[in-house]
Amino acid sequence: MRKYYYDLHIHSCLSPCGDNDMTVNNIAGMGKIAGFQIMALTDHNCVKNLPAFFSACENYGIIAIGGMELTTAEDIHMICLFDSLNKAMLFGEEVEKRLIKVKNKPEIFGEQLILDKDDNVIGNEECLLINATDLSLQEGYDLCQKFGGVAYPAHIDRDSNGIIAVLGDFPESPEFSCVEFYDFEKKSEYRKRFPILNNKIIIQSSDAHYLDKIPDAKNYFEFDENLSPDEVRKSVISYLKG
Repeated sequence: MRKYYYDLHIHSCLSPCGDNDMTVNNIAGMGKIAGFQIMALTDHNCVKNLPAFFSACENYGIIAIGGMELTTAEDIHMICLFDSLNKAMLFGEEVEKRLIKVKNKPEIFGEQLILDKDDNVIGNEECLLINATDLSLQEGYDLCQKFGGVAYPAHIDRDSNGIIAVLGDFPESPEFSCVEFYDFEKKSEYRKRFPILNNKIIIQSSDAHYLDKIPDAKNYFEFDENLSPDEVRKSVISYLKG
């Protein structure tokens, strides 16, 4: 068995709250320095930097996972991950139809840059990506499942857009198999307050929006050491599904 160190929640310069230095090659390069074998790009409500991210990660020997941080109609952030780039892109096309359209104001919210594999800017997303979609929590979960992905609530220990902060409790439905913490030290406290979490897989990711917020690798999955990148992606999604 081999330890595969991961960070499954990272934003590029496509997210308006992401720094413009968060280019795909900078992220992959920093991930390599930090010791990650697996990294997921999860921009807000958009997947348009995933093709470039996959190319950059391949150049640095990192296994890329395609994902998104979906904002539900309840204003809850949910991570959606897929075992192939194609599935992630198809999911993104559907979410784009459900994003509540408000034009971005770069001077207020930040730019939303679309990149090629060499970090060249090839576009700028016009609709504000940190706006909510009209997908309910259940609808977002179901849509992710439709494309073979795994969906789970992001940073449940945070007040901003965390599922518990928004709803006041952790719901029985959707039947999430996994939850993400920002601060692992709060895990025991939250399990006592919300016993339903004792039956969930718990992971930690950085939610990095700046290069200096990409941490040194410390969390890992254990899989066979001889897996191909595609097999690792499938193993990650399978594990998170429980």
